Amino acid sequence: MSALASLDTRVPAPSLARRIESLALTLGFDRAGIASALPGPDTARFEDWLSRGYAGEMDYLGARAAERLDPAVLMPEVKSIVVVGLVYDPPACDAGSLDADGPTGCVASYAGGDDYHDVLLDRLRTLGSGLQAMADRPAVTRCYVDTGPVQERVFAARAGIGWVGKNTLVIDTRLGSRMLLGVILTDLELEPSEPATDHCGTCRACLDACPTQAFPEPHVLDATRCISYTTIEKRGEIPLELRSAQGDRIFGCDVCQDVCPWNRRRQPGDLPDPLVLRERLAPRPEWATPALAALLTLDEDSWQERVRGTAIKRTRYRGLIRNALVAAGNSGDPALCDAVARHMDSEDGLLAEHARWALEQIRGTPAAQ
Repeated sequence: MSALASLDTRVPAPSLARRIESLALTLGFDRAGIASALPGPDTARFEDWLSRGYAGEMDYLGARAAERLDPAVLMPEVKSIVVVGLVYDPPACDAGSLDADGPTGCVASYAGGDDYHDVLLDRLRTLGSGLQAMADRPAVTRCYVDTGPVQERVFAARAGIGWVGKNTLVIDTRLGSRMLLGVILTDLELEPSEPATDHCGTCRACLDACPTQAFPEPHVLDATRCISYTTIEKRGEIPLELRSAQGDRIFGCDVCQDVCPWNRRRQPGDLPDPLVLRERLAPRPEWATPALAALLTLDEDSWQERVRGTAIKRTRYRGLIRNALVAAGNSGDPALCDAVARHMDSEDGLLAEHARWALEQIRGTPAAQ
């Protein structure tokens, strides 16, 4: 057989796109794919969502809407978007849980460990450097982990990471929806991955289980009613009609993920993690089941020390105390009265009002709605 003939029978070398995906998995990510950066109907839905007022106080979303609608406004050279996903383990807390110090608060399962922005971004930048090396030519790259005006979930679905479920989260058939996303915008023209297929079917478990009915319709979230929004993004008072539904949650909410059938397939520890990314996301002991009484005694300095290096700092001091006061009121535990009462005379009117509400709940004399 001639040398030319033998060459014709060889398996084609993987494309640059597939080699980039392989490198991402080697670096410790659980999913990787490539998406076109062109705007389309999937990116355009964001504009309608904004117009319906569902962003609430998150004015930064509207301020850079043009970039979210078209990545080329953010980065004119962009041709492709590399998307990665890193799975985190299910929450360890149960609603209304108790420990030796009384009622505890519940923290969303992604937030109690090292700040996910830092965990992913370091490794994502390493992937960006590898991408340029494999391209064998200078390449422009920009890395984002929930830090820029990019619709990560839209491009994750395009890149085959998963489909955008009825709860607006990206879901993978094997890994579920507890997945953090990162993106690299690049001027390289890369072969797109196969888009994900929607597997929600007729299921509406997430829609029905939401404590605050934050989904006006499938695939649409009214953030102003979402516990993740009210406990993290909202700076003012938590609406009276939403406080009881908050339960013991002091940072975020996992309910729509807890009930999702696709999340029941995977158990903690199912995935190997040779590069210890997932281990860094595991909740620190002080945030696994934080005692409400202890949280309510924090001043700003002790709060700063306790949230250092975690995503929980996003709430700011008054936000976390506000949330803990609501959780204390919902606990109904008289043992928390002293811890709550210390905020009744706060110079911060927001905390004073939430403290009064909490005491009324505990004592069984709720304020007029």
